Amino acid sequence: MQEYKPVKEGKVREIYDIGDSLIMTATDRISAFDVILKNEVPEKGAILTQMSKFWFDFTSDIIPNHMISTDAADMPEFFRTERFHRNSMKCKKLEMLPVECIVRGFITGSGWISYQENGTVCGIALPEGLLESEQLPEPIYTPSTKAEIGDHDENVSFERTVEILERDYPGKGEQYAARLRDDTLTLYTKCANYARERGIIIADTKFEFGLDEEGNVVLGDEMLTPDSSRFWPLDGYKPGQAQPSYDKQYVRDWLKANPDSDYELPDDVIARTAAKYREAYELLTGTTWN
Repeated sequence: MQEYKPVKEGKVREIYDIGDSLIMTATDRISAFDVILKNEVPEKGAILTQMSKFWFDFTSDIIPNHMISTDAADMPEFFRTERFHRNSMKCKKLEMLPVECIVRGFITGSGWISYQENGTVCGIALPEGLLESEQLPEPIYTPSTKAEIGDHDENVSFERTVEILERDYPGKGEQYAARLRDDTLTLYTKCANYARERGIIIADTKFEFGLDEEGNVVLGDEMLTPDSSRFWPLDGYKPGQAQPSYDKQYVRDWLKANPDSDYELPDDVIARTAAKYREAYELLTGTTWN
């Protein structure tokens, strides 16, 4: 049996090159504030992978994506073990574009802090009098650069994304930048409307895109998981305050309240986080997590 080693290892994922395609594995690691925590969250990786699969299938009418299969039978024998069970996705190889495509439908987190200071979010002026966690008049696109492990992403303007993409793809910067923005907003709108029907508010999220061998823009990475999004329960939603969440905002809040934790979570926080991930999966997909 051929053995494989990751060709790239991120904060919470590992990528394996199997020749004509990639295996993307979501581990049970969890990160917050760009730091990998000392604990793992049981089954988190599998839930993230299966949730991404659900959304990739759901949005395939909008844009092609990189998913080939999450079935271990379609992967080399090395990946047919418990370590990779349900947490791995066979994907097309893409040339990833150097922009994180963030969309915000509600004002929260760093956006709320910025708005309180100067009435803007990532340089975009917003109406006066918005409350914390209030829905924005329309979703806004606030892209950022991609940071290496240990570094922080940097918010950039749409115009800056044009420059970044033009540098790497002369003559196509504006075309690619507009495509990323438009697809990001379209994907968010469709998925946020669906999620609301299932009892979940998607406050914000991020997407990543790449180019396939023919130069087509393709949706890659993960999609609308608790690691890349803020999920709030619709029941009890009330603007003017922070919201309970299904995502790792719960972990962020605990870390902020416990600054001496050295990024190590107690068992009850891990258990509650795992339960939140499972509940979000079940609400969104309409299936029981086994």
